[in-house]
Amino acid sequence: MGMTTAEKILARASGRKQVVPGEIVEAAIDVAMTHDIEGPMVLQGFRELGAKKVWDPSKIVIVFDHQVPANSIDAAVNHIMLREFAAEQKIPNFYDVFEGVCHVVLPEKGFALPGRLIVGTDSHTVTYGAFGCFSTGIGSTDMVAVFVTGKLWFRVPESAKITVEGELPRRVSSKDLILKIIGDVGADGETYRSVELVGPGMRNITMEGRMTMCNMGVEMGAKATIVPPDDLTMRYLRGRAKGTFKPVYSDSDATYVEEHTYYIKNLEPQVACPHRVDDVHPVSEVESVEIDQAFLGSCTNARLEDLIEAARILKGRKVSKGVRMLVVPASREIYLEALKKGILSIFAEAGALIESPGCAACLGGHVGVIGPGEVCISASNRNFRGRQGSPEAKIYLASPATVAASALKGKITDPRDV
Repeated sequence: MGMTTAEKILARASGRKQVVPGEIVEAAIDVAMTHDIEGPMVLQGFRELGAKKVWDPSKIVIVFDHQVPANSIDAAVNHIMLREFAAEQKIPNFYDVFEGVCHVVLPEKGFALPGRLIVGTDSHTVTYGAFGCFSTGIGSTDMVAVFVTGKLWFRVPESAKITVEGELPRRVSSKDLILKIIGDVGADGETYRSVELVGPGMRNITMEGRMTMCNMGVEMGAKATIVPPDDLTMRYLRGRAKGTFKPVYSDSDATYVEEHTYYIKNLEPQVACPHRVDDVHPVSEVESVEIDQAFLGSCTNARLEDLIEAARILKGRKVSKGVRMLVVPASREIYLEALKKGILSIFAEAGALIESPGCAACLGGHVGVIGPGEVCISASNRNFRGRQGSPEAKIYLASPATVAASALKGKITDPRDV
């Protein structure tokens, strides 16, 4: 009987030749990531358990990204605690406040590799599935078990397949496509499934775009979101990959509980309306909505191609009076490249605020907090009530192009019209 990519990876990691959906397996973890929000709770559990050493320092990655630089005494204390732990345990893969968002840093540093089993104390750990691995978020208690034993139990998920055909039109991006998919299947439509994104249309999407789509897989309930690795994947990994890897592909006779096909050549820009990620509409249906803030950032859409697309729209123009535009590159690598290319100058000249790499407004507790009654259009991944500040504020999710066009006009705007 054929197996899907998720089944093959879990079988390999648990020392099995075959697994089937619904089975419980104990699997060996290839990479374990935590950050400055969940990390302190992992450390607390580690100490309470009486553990002295982590199972393998080289397989643990710690990233500071949510509260960077520290915005409170408590945040500073948490940072100190994690720095000391990384030194004590001789963890080589420790990235302090300088590097950026964990879900962008890990691929940049070569940890997200085909065939690997990766866990992280953040739901958007599903991002790494863009490289053909099984990657998923876990809680801090589960991560304590991983830190101590290097293993964790999983229920083997059912798999679903989404086939993409065609090429994206001008100023329509992978963010628009994944919003369309989420709007169709619903926020819980793929709960605890491994969702494979396949087809010639996916091969036409950049690695950055694939990461965006996998990042938001959890917004439809997916346990993992996976894109089969191809030549584009290998080119990205060249010079980055930490260690060897073996790509894994689903068998032709693998079983899927659900299949969808998307023809994208006529896809329109999409917007997710407050306060649900799956309340998705074409931009033309919400164009009259005035905004107070435009946020271009987060692990979803603050990569170099995102910044370039937004800068093309804003070049030689000014952000609308009364609108605060916040630009936060997702990593230091991206920040430096955007600086060299003059992209950050375009944003600054347009009147945008540029912040150091990190989660920023997506977290809702640091920079870019919005107040009661305010409206933000955001390139991030969640628009829950209170996500970016006041529960009385409204968040619309959109692509970088739509965010930039909206900042320019002061209201939600179709980027194809700018």
